[in-house]
Amino acid sequence: MPDDARARIIAAALDLLSTGGPDAVSTRAVSSAAGVQPPTIYRLFGDKDGLLDAITVQGYADYLEAKTAQPPAEDPLEDLRRGWDQHLEFGLANPALYLLMTTRPGPSPALEKSLEILGARVSRIASAGRLRVPEPLAAALIHAAGSGATLSLIGTPPDSRDLAVSVAAREAVIAAISTDRPVSRTPGPAAAAMALRAVLPQVSGLSAAEKALMGEWLGRITD
Repeated sequence: MPDDARARIIAAALDLLSTGGPDAVSTRAVSSAAGVQPPTIYRLFGDKDGLLDAITVQGYADYLEAKTAQPPAEDPLEDLRRGWDQHLEFGLANPALYLLMTTRPGPSPALEKSLEILGARVSRIASAGRLRVPEPLAAALIHAAGSGATLSLIGTPPDSRDLAVSVAAREAVIAAISTDRPVSRTPGPAAAAMALRAVLPQVSGLSAAEKALMGEWLGRITD
């Protein structure tokens, strides 16, 4: 059955990736390991790039399913710390998959999903009034620093890795983007605008056009 063949192909490709890296994921090797004919791979995934996209999505989805069962932390900053540490754990446990997901040219569906989750965590901080910079900037800083720390530790021999590097980077970023107390208590329109902009999607008394206009105004004040 197609679904069964797809699952077997992805499982075989993930196994080959983890043991031999991207070069090991050839259509011939995958088809042999999955017990299918090479044309089946092209029919289900289009080409090798389509297969690589599929295995990054599945590998990351499997990881998320195992790690996101617990509810978000009450403190949005603690939730961000948890997400950072999970990101690092995923990278160190799946280095070939992580490198494929983050460094392959072109859009990566798995990376886009990761950024979507990060954006939601940043939005929670903003909604609590504790974000000191615009949400896109905060998310970009967290992504750049988190990915950099993970890639650096992946490239370090396991017996020489110091996870304190990741912790220090995490706390430096958190200090740069957030405050201990809601910024709306600090005098000034920018802080209040930032907090209001974060919860604007939840407002039900405005039309879509009015929300868009207000979002633009609040963005100008924040910037």
